[in-house]
Amino acid sequence: MRDRVVQSALLYVMEPIFEMGFTEHSYGFRPGRSARHAVERVEVLLEAGHTWVVDADIKGYFESIPQELLLALVREKIADGRILALLEKFLRQGVMDTASGWEPTENGTPQGAVISPLLANLYLNPLDHQMAGRGREMIRYADDFVILCRTEAEAREALAEVRAWVAAAGLTLHPDKTRIVNATDKGGFEFLGWHFERGYRWPREKSQERFKDAIRKQTGRSDGRSLGVIIQNVNRRVRGWGNYFRGGVRNVPERLDGWLRMRLRSILRHREKRKGRAAGLDHQRYPNTHFIRAGLTFLTAVTHPEPPAPRRT
Repeated sequence: MRDRVVQSALLYVMEPIFEMGFTEHSYGFRPGRSARHAVERVEVLLEAGHTWVVDADIKGYFESIPQELLLALVREKIADGRILALLEKFLRQGVMDTASGWEPTENGTPQGAVISPLLANLYLNPLDHQMAGRGREMIRYADDFVILCRTEAEAREALAEVRAWVAAAGLTLHPDKTRIVNATDKGGFEFLGWHFERGYRWPREKSQERFKDAIRKQTGRSDGRSLGVIIQNVNRRVRGWGNYFRGGVRNVPERLDGWLRMRLRSILRHREKRKGRAAGLDHQRYPNTHFIRAGLTFLTAVTHPEPPAPRRT
């Protein structure tokens, strides 16, 4: 706890110093910016014809940042020896391995540390400026980034530039996860939990499965809580997930809504001593209006809110 407090104080001092030097297309862990903003920028570029995409992945980024090169970047802006010594202690504090005790950390930033996101942004900042200087449409959120281009040749040039920079920086592009794709073709690409393909976007399969896993934990058939309490807890997850995945195709939230109602009908079915999960006549016993009256928030209402009715004059 003391460590986190000190790191927070250090972040409070360091962040304004480096923030002014970060580029426009860097969105991760920065004041006033979010993953939603990055996704919206991707949509704008796709609609403008930047459909050739460099989908890049840095292998084990947070664990592999060369600490000496990172500290050199910090020293360009900060000369206070006390701050530098404290930062170096954070970087080299080691990790606990249950089999062999404390292990030194010669590379990377501490996982989960308050200061790590700022340092991760700082280390990739030269790449951001290089891409911006060459007119590349790059969108980066922490170590996750894409470069949107108008032609395949431009995308190949951009990828070659990224490969060269990453190698010189002591990092490695993941050989299987780094590729060039045409967003107008079947297959598309994924970025920040979304799948983009042929002019459409929807939550990627992993995002949907994580949502389902979270709901499963809250809707066990033998759950003894009242339906109202269960729904109250479920609604928090629905609103949080739905607020991020607003827009996109409508059939995904509609399908998830149906699956969620099935989970709730299965609870009611179990309470009536009937085996199995909800099916058939259960839809008539417990229609959608039953759950609306119980206060259930539908994903479609969050992700695709109805426009307000026109005002009468």
